[in-house]
Amino acid sequence: MNIKKIPLAMQIFIALCLAIVCGMLLQNNSDIAKMYILPFGTIFLNLLKFIVVPIVLFSLLAGIISMKDIKKVGFIGGSAVVFYMCTTAVATTIGLVFGNLFERWFPVLSTSHLKYETPDKVSIMDTIVNIFPSNAVMPLANASMLQVIVMALIIGFAIISVGEKAAPAVKMINAWNEIFMKCMDMILKLSPIGVFCLLCPVVAENGPMIIGSLAMVLLAAYTCYLVHAVVCYSLTVKALGGISPLKFFKGMAPAMIFAFSSASSVGTLPLNMECSEKLGAKKEVTSFVMPLGATINMDGTAIYQGVCAVFIASCFGIHLTFGQIVTIVLTATLASIGTAGVPGAGMVMLAMVLQSVGLPVEGIALVAGVDRIFDMGRTVLNITGDSACSLIVSKLEEKRETKKSGYIAGSQVEAAE
Repeated sequence: MNIKKIPLAMQIFIALCLAIVCGMLLQNNSDIAKMYILPFGTIFLNLLKFIVVPIVLFSLLAGIISMKDIKKVGFIGGSAVVFYMCTTAVATTIGLVFGNLFERWFPVLSTSHLKYETPDKVSIMDTIVNIFPSNAVMPLANASMLQVIVMALIIGFAIISVGEKAAPAVKMINAWNEIFMKCMDMILKLSPIGVFCLLCPVVAENGPMIIGSLAMVLLAAYTCYLVHAVVCYSLTVKALGGISPLKFFKGMAPAMIFAFSSASSVGTLPLNMECSEKLGAKKEVTSFVMPLGATINMDGTAIYQGVCAVFIASCFGIHLTFGQIVTIVLTATLASIGTAGVPGAGMVMLAMVLQSVGLPVEGIALVAGVDRIFDMGRTVLNITGDSACSLIVSKLEEKRETKKSGYIAGSQVEAAE
């Protein structure tokens, strides 16, 4: 008799429900939850913190090295990267803006069992200076995510420049990337236990307030998803792709529905390519731009980072400074290059964002239980962005070829005369 294994997302959701039930039962004995349940959650957090830095460093290096193919397609690759990075930055900003608008409805939870020290205020210029590491060890030891990302960019571009002589380094980086991704997979299998052990003490201290807060943060995230899709994608496909927004979303409906139900960008890729090509994207463009988008385009996840960062800060009674907001935008945008293909990318990126601005990583437990619901919406946004990019790049490439053909024809006429 074959017993179908419960999906990890369902395991985490069950853990969330059990944590709420057990936390409510232990409301008058919250010390028991802190003393005997919380330590196992701390172990899970320690493992998550341990894997964040190496997974970001090596996955980002592997992604940069693989992008040497962009030189072969030149204009197509460059245009796609610029589009993806810009829309991700916009998405993060939207998440932060709406997160702050919804902040008044986010609760301040009792978090006496969680340690948090308010970081010293840092100016914008100091934030920019601190992006660049002064040595190769401290960023890794201190989990300074922006510095780790800059390290990966410098090393990755150097490897590409060296060429064939760097083949052993490329092989080693890809091998370590696979190893740490496997470690990540192993750690994420412990997520149900971690979520239960971290969330139960919070519920024991705060009671039913946490349930309403989760509903509000989900509403904030989905509002952002809708705004980004309707405003950002509609404007770009109309202005740069020459396609009516209504035609675009109608043509993308099958892929969007599949993405929502499956929560898998990779699984939606064949259907997404088919829908995009029917809308007018060139096959040679979709075959490159969409797999690239699966690596670096994470608009939905970027919104998730922004909303959750504000929500978690609010739960700890912290108000994000402008410098912290700038750091979140930079971290989420740059990190999207390296973590999009990582299993549990949303959780990994959220840990990075929280660490980059000094927020407690323990806050992940507050949203991890409903991560699947977040994931369904952000996957739809991600694949829609991939399609919009393929249509826009196809249009730009068409104009470029037309201009180039006109230039060549003009030159031939002049030569004949």
